[in-house]
Amino acid sequence: MITTVVGAGLAGCEVAWQIAKRGLPVTLLEMKPNKKSPAHTSDGFAELVCSNSLRSDRLTNAVGLLKEEMRRLDSLIMRAADDSRVPAGGALAVDRDRFSAHVMQALLQHPMVTVECREVTELPPAPAVVATGPLTADALAADIQRRFQTLKFYDAAAPIVTLESVDQAKVFRASRYGRGDDYLNCPMNEGEYEAFYQALLAAETAPVHGFEEKAVFEGCMPVESLARRGRLSLAYGPLKPVGLTDPRTGRRPFAVVQLRQDDAAGTLYNLVGFQTRLTFPAQRRVFGLIPGLENADFARYGVMHRNTFLQSPGILDETYQVKGSEGLYFAGQITGVEGYVESAASGLCAGMNLANRLSGRAPVIFPTTTALGALGRHVSTPTRDYQPMNVSFGLIDPLKEKVRDKVKRYEAISNRAIEIIETMKG
Repeated sequence: MITTVVGAGLAGCEVAWQIAKRGLPVTLLEMKPNKKSPAHTSDGFAELVCSNSLRSDRLTNAVGLLKEEMRRLDSLIMRAADDSRVPAGGALAVDRDRFSAHVMQALLQHPMVTVECREVTELPPAPAVVATGPLTADALAADIQRRFQTLKFYDAAAPIVTLESVDQAKVFRASRYGRGDDYLNCPMNEGEYEAFYQALLAAETAPVHGFEEKAVFEGCMPVESLARRGRLSLAYGPLKPVGLTDPRTGRRPFAVVQLRQDDAAGTLYNLVGFQTRLTFPAQRRVFGLIPGLENADFARYGVMHRNTFLQSPGILDETYQVKGSEGLYFAGQITGVEGYVESAASGLCAGMNLANRLSGRAPVIFPTTTALGALGRHVSTPTRDYQPMNVSFGLIDPLKEKVRDKVKRYEAISNRAIEIIETMKG
């Protein structure tokens, strides 16, 4: 029996890989290049539409643990990410094009994978996995809405500038707390910060249909929305200067805008934490007030778009299967997991479990002492106010013994999880 996977984003590609590597045929349906969502620009699979960072790669961070669990379970997304890594301090950031090409080549060359480029307008029959992401095309979204309750929020992408247009005399290279020099830092004194802050408050924003401040996911809050929370909200948020010293003054700046490398060649940098819905002219003017970016050449402006996700608790179980619909699964951000890695992780879990179902084997239930299991519990446990969420140690079962030192506690949780994952490989 051939499995249908709808959507060739990170989750859908991981699903297809997990099923195909187990010797089962998969048809991967992707509407690109014939049709693209408002946030997509390339024709490739696994397109990173927002940041190029997959966040921390340390085991003292929950997403670092999640990555390691996925690596040990032969995740295609993690293979591609490790292969296309670019400098980013303690984070795992990737060259977008190389990352996408790695994923696409692996699937196109796999003998058990067939790719069809066409739009899907209604839920497919089982066995199937729907991994169409938070920007599911209207016809399929309407069909999902008719069958399941869905919620919506809004997401935003940060702008990207060319390195050659950054005034090197005004910026310095450093990662926080002396962890290398992977970031470009634009330091601000208090006067510069105040001028930027006031200009940001007064700047024109682009209309987004149905936009509401309360509908914005906290982790992707537009910088102008965050600024409205108070004068120092940015200085304590994305512009926080902690862990950084300007080598020209020997002091910590009042605020810092960080730029992170966005491609392998090191010619493009994105403004960290600068998701926005400002108009393009406003972005040029306001972001041009940042020291070093006065003459910045924008390779991509920040944009905002609608995200749609299921009210997953009550609909999905911990394997991402629809309750009462054997063989029909969802994966990715449409389930309410937030982030690239979490999306791919849900695809890994759904793919493994559908493959087991088709092979007559028992489901793979990851314990909630692991990051994978904790995410499964998040999407399947009823809650009054279900919202998109990144993985965190708060989702994972605590240690039985008390460990007061936070770093040692997180290391112990990660080591415990990795040992469990090792016993589940196969």
